Amino acid sequence: MSQERLETLFLENELLTAQQLESAKVQQKSSGESLDLSLVKMGLMTESDLLTALSRIYDMPAVDLANFDVDRNSVELLPADVAVKFSAVPIRKVGRTLTLAMADPLNLYAIDDIKFIVGLEVQPVVAAESAIKKTIDRFYGTANALNEIMKDMEDGGSIELVEDADDEGYSETGEDDAPVIKYVNSLLAEAVTRRASDVHFEPFEKEVRVRLRQDGALYELQSPPLRMKNAITSRLKLMAELDIAEKRIPQDGRIKIRIQNRMIDLRVSSLPVIYGEKIVMRILDQQNLNVNLESFGFQPEALDRFSRAVKSPYGMVLVTGPTGSGKTTTLYSAISKINTIDVNIMTAEDPVEYNLAGINQVNVNDDIGLTFAAALKAFLRQDPNIVMVGEVRDLETGAIAVKAALTGHLVLSTLHTNDAASSIDRMIDMGIAPFLVASSVNCIVAQRLLRRICPGCREKHTPHQELLQELQLDPDEIGDGKLYHPVGCDDCHGTGYRGRTGVYEVLDMSSCLRKMILDRESTAELKATAIEEGMLTLRRDGLRKMLLGETSPEEVLRETSAD
Repeated sequence: MSQERLETLFLENELLTAQQLESAKVQQKSSGESLDLSLVKMGLMTESDLLTALSRIYDMPAVDLANFDVDRNSVELLPADVAVKFSAVPIRKVGRTLTLAMADPLNLYAIDDIKFIVGLEVQPVVAAESAIKKTIDRFYGTANALNEIMKDMEDGGSIELVEDADDEGYSETGEDDAPVIKYVNSLLAEAVTRRASDVHFEPFEKEVRVRLRQDGALYELQSPPLRMKNAITSRLKLMAELDIAEKRIPQDGRIKIRIQNRMIDLRVSSLPVIYGEKIVMRILDQQNLNVNLESFGFQPEALDRFSRAVKSPYGMVLVTGPTGSGKTTTLYSAISKINTIDVNIMTAEDPVEYNLAGINQVNVNDDIGLTFAAALKAFLRQDPNIVMVGEVRDLETGAIAVKAALTGHLVLSTLHTNDAASSIDRMIDMGIAPFLVASSVNCIVAQRLLRRICPGCREKHTPHQELLQELQLDPDEIGDGKLYHPVGCDDCHGTGYRGRTGVYEVLDMSSCLRKMILDRESTAELKATAIEEGMLTLRRDGLRKMLLGETSPEEVLRETSAD
């Protein structure tokens, strides 16, 4: 069924308003994903509501794959590449009939092809595309392929470095015979399948360690043979268009690959170490970019404060936290919320991580003098309404940003501080006058990312008294006296966690706080006043999510500090 027909049916059945549908289409265009995935990701429909709607629209049975006992033997009847191509997965076989869960059950070409491949009658049922992808990842994955390639490499398979002829990068279904190429391709496919953010390739004296950063934590994969170390390094550097002969200095490059019918960018960094070169690849998957602020984990009052600040016509909004805490994603989401045809939005980033439709984005390059400060100066001659600066890291950038905020522009940026209140002292320590900070800053958001406990395997447990004391938690707040503990299952790859949620403290600059800044009150006094005015601290927000069963006590302790 065409997307236009699907849109019409959503409207005719009053499942969406025209405005909601238009918002979903904007998200879809930005991420390149399907319409139903965009609807779920934006919170306009739950997967259950979407499934009910699709059943009505297609007039056929719907299957909730998350709660369906999928038959592994049936799944194995269909090759993985065919399942991915048609977004379809077999779930049950009865006699000569195979039940096939499909995102588009009216795709007759797909049904005919699958009938020919499996040699059975096919009974299509509709399922959410996101659930189909999870099922494909669960039953097919790439772990088996990696193991086979490892065996091939141990057996001494021939190695040939092949330069990619296609500028678009390699395809995961390529037919390269060299084991090293197969290994690299499968490693990257595994990383994308597991929604990893980074891949680490680390050479040591007696082994090569390969790790993925998944939901903020590093997990080790099976190591390739040590003798393949140089060949794998060279392959990765060739793909990133780095100088393979230069092994003495760090290098940076990019790789563009096509996996599961979507384009993914990899930011590659090589670093000389004692036993070779360590290579880290940051995975930038547009499909994983969630720009729906409502789904980030903000408490309603905190979200209201932040939303008011980003809709202000002028002033400065700062997002603060350590590297990897999701600051850039929060800023992208804020910009997407106010990205309309009547405003001129410009961003300076180091580097640009995701392309946003309708926004002018500039890559900062210190080597040629295009610093944050230089880009910001140029922006002010480009008639902007809204400016995003990747980071305020020095007095020059801070001074220009403050000037822009005071002259009718909305300025969004990041800082590296432990909490919202300490950002004030950080700016003053840079050399920005307190009266400029007080008059320009409208809102400061501090944030962290906590891993979500996997709902499929979590277990309740009674916490120790020492743990409650460390969390500064009153036993009366726990309710039944139990919290959730991670266990590990196939769905979460044995980690006990799946996905992440944010914890936030939103400091809304009130007249009282502005006066305290002018009087040079301490950070502790600023924070205490902000709490009195309704600010929820990172620790308290984390405790709320822990009590709701979204995360574990260990995560709250690891990522937040005592108030």
